[in-house]
Amino acid sequence: MAMVMAVVIGVLFAAGVYLMLRRSIVKLLLGLMLLSHGANLLLFTVGGLRRGAPPLWVDGMHGPVADPLPQALILTAVVIGFGLIAFTLVLAYRVDEVVGSDDLDDMRSTDR
Repeated sequence: MAMVMAVVIGVLFAAGVYLMLRRSIVKLLLGLMLLSHGANLLLFTVGGLRRGAPPLWVDGMHGPVADPLPQALILTAVVIGFGLIAFTLVLAYRVDEVVGSDDLDDMRSTDR
């Protein structure tokens, strides 16, 4: 199970980086979304996966205890990813208004 998750995470990161290196702002936005999902899946996997078992670990003193750290990290990553994607979406809208294209080469004419 961990090997499958590692491959999926690697594919998400590779596809996200590939899309971010393209010249279109829409592809940049899709790449950011894939990187965000890859980071969330990575944090989820690092937290420990057990098929059919609750996310608990046994503490010798208190019994079964839930580990809140992966949940908090994933929640934080979701909020940061949403903010970054919302900002990029507004930036892409403004660029389309000013330049009229989403190609990054067309934006060189706006440099001063």
